[in-house]
Amino acid sequence: MSDRDSRGRGDRDAAARAERVVAGVALFNEGRFLAARSVWEATAAASSDASDEDAERLLRGLAATATATSRAADGDESGASDRAEAAVAALAGVSDPEGVAVAPVREWAKRLAAAPEEAGSATPPGVRVDGETPTFGDLPLGAAGLAVPALAATGEPGDAATLATAAEFASEARGTGRTEFAELLFAYLRTPDARPQVAARLGDHVEREERKRRDVDGLF
Repeated sequence: MSDRDSRGRGDRDAAARAERVVAGVALFNEGRFLAARSVWEATAAASSDASDEDAERLLRGLAATATATSRAADGDESGASDRAEAAVAALAGVSDPEGVAVAPVREWAKRLAAAPEEAGSATPPGVRVDGETPTFGDLPLGAAGLAVPALAATGEPGDAATLATAAEFASEARGTGRTEFAELLFAYLRTPDARPQVAARLGDHVEREERKRRDVDGLF
């Protein structure tokens, strides 16, 4: 691989990681802690840049913080304290990689570690990225496509694999004028009461698109 190819791949990896970080942050800020954890853990597992230690520690720390927050809310004080201590250790000395404001997250993890019984009923601080506090209404298409199947995998309506395929089709259609997949993904995030219906429509669209592609493949 040439240096140029290597740099290009590195840039793509960094952009993909940034999307995943923001998707997880929005899920956390919306109170979907386990979905946020799944996105961050998958990001850490998929990272090909082993040299970026701060980013790797950030992802581990964020995932542990999300787990601790969920366990504290569920009344699992021992589990919350244990994961919060892991978060504090991971985030120690980390200086805002990926634009994430680490200090408030670290302080929240310290609070969970010290007094999970008190923190469990408190509202966690919003996680900031580049000075903003992302929620579902702020996500670009790529991050939305990560958040939707993560929600489905943690109990929201729809099949996670089907919704992940819908996100792939939305990405492929970007810039073509075809917006049905993108519009439905955003609707899934932003209209929680309509998620069963939106998930069903996405499933229908995915089935139709896959059938169309099979028919095209059968011509050759």
